[in-house]
Amino acid sequence: MAQTRAPRDDNPSSHTLDGAFPSPVDTFGEAQQAVEAERAVLGACMHRGDTVDVVRPVLAEDSFYRPAHETIWRVLLTQYREDRPTDPIVLSEVLQEQGDLNRVGGRAYVHGLADLHYSVGNAQYHAEIIRKKAELRRLRASAVRALQRADEPGADPEAIRSEAEAELRTERERALASGHGRLSRFATDGWSFVKETGADAEPLWGTRAKTLWAPGESLMVVGAPGVGKTTLAHQVIFARLGFQETVLELPVAPSRRVLYLAMDRPKQIAKAMNRRVFATDEKVLRDQLVVWQGPLPATLDKEPDLLADLAAAHQADTIVIDSLKDAVSTMVDDSLAVSFHNARMRALRDGVEILELHHQRKATADAPRGQRPSLDQVYGSTWLTAGAGSVLFVTGRAGDPAVTLHHLKTPTGEVGPLDVTHDHARGTTTVDPTKDPAILLRNAPNGLSARELATVLVGGSDPERADVEKARRHLTRLVDTGLATRADGAAGGAGGGQQTRYYASARYLTAVG
Repeated sequence: MAQTRAPRDDNPSSHTLDGAFPSPVDTFGEAQQAVEAERAVLGACMHRGDTVDVVRPVLAEDSFYRPAHETIWRVLLTQYREDRPTDPIVLSEVLQEQGDLNRVGGRAYVHGLADLHYSVGNAQYHAEIIRKKAELRRLRASAVRALQRADEPGADPEAIRSEAEAELRTERERALASGHGRLSRFATDGWSFVKETGADAEPLWGTRAKTLWAPGESLMVVGAPGVGKTTLAHQVIFARLGFQETVLELPVAPSRRVLYLAMDRPKQIAKAMNRRVFATDEKVLRDQLVVWQGPLPATLDKEPDLLADLAAAHQADTIVIDSLKDAVSTMVDDSLAVSFHNARMRALRDGVEILELHHQRKATADAPRGQRPSLDQVYGSTWLTAGAGSVLFVTGRAGDPAVTLHHLKTPTGEVGPLDVTHDHARGTTTVDPTKDPAILLRNAPNGLSARELATVLVGGSDPERADVEKARRHLTRLVDTGLATRADGAAGGAGGGQQTRYYASARYLTAVG
């Protein structure tokens, strides 16, 4: 069967599209997009040689539309494998020695690729464009060959069908075997998955024992309007930007760049942020915070790649979704919730951390303050919270400075419940020390049992078994850190070990005395 291939020339100055004619089955726009992506990837690899490692799993040597770009890519690969420089000066010399420099467009063209202002961080995104365009070109060429055969005198439909199926099967096997196809590029071996994917990384917010936001897992902050979800989220984001080290007395890890999706009342969000912004913050906010105002180009359930694409386009390692209802077509449809979770996971897989602001069900907004919330009080499909790594629920009255934080879903350990106070003038939040287990224990000369501590933490009502167990874990951590001692009581009776009492350690009393 004759091969259908577009005529191409390696002289970049002889054609309007960097030396490549669109094939009969390519549109000019698609060919141009492929060439621009190729230029971006090559330029990024010249800027930083280790970018080759990022794009090499995506690209095969024949993925490039322009033969000149394929030649430059082969030289880049060789230089990097041999631990040699990949800058345009060295590449030009190597191409000259091979006799390929003039064929790819000369020194000016090679240096021009390196001068392009494309982000190294977007190289993988551009490499995916190259891969997809290459696969489409091969599929289109196969279709054109089938059409040409069908127009031949005496064409045999069975033979044409058989040849077309064989080509499609070959293309599929090629994609599977190469490691560049969609079924292979995100797979890894078991050891790398367990030891090298960052599962043991430090928390983004909190400690290993008390984690509010774990890396690679989204944090959802839920509550009724006016209870301070945005106030709390802004403190976490400002800590990620380096303006403070802790939020609610727990450490926050720094971020490279934050993309804030201000879809719900952008002006109100700006007004809330302004409480925390000073003239000295201008450079950091201009360089490290990007704010998207208003609706997204599409909802995330309809375009699951959009979240990851937005992060790549703005070079962000953190995204804030404010709020979730504005990012999904409807919150109550399970299938759409699963689609949103796919969008969430694709961004997380790319190393983007996600903080989501969301609402509770209206029917539970006026529940008594002492009543503990549960995950089924979060508005929408249960798959929204099922896919989140951590869920923090804020209860209280709209505008009330004193609210309670409940950690309904925890990555490790548990935080709270915490009674906190918002300073609406300054945009800060502080923890009520009377609900700190360490302080409560220090102020109890006769010590505390797990049940007694649980009674205080739940607001004086009769604690449930889960509340007592949480209180016991709080006290155990204080013992492990040397702030408390334990005295086991008599065994037996209802609750058994609940008779164990805990006391502030002498070291702790001396330190605070």
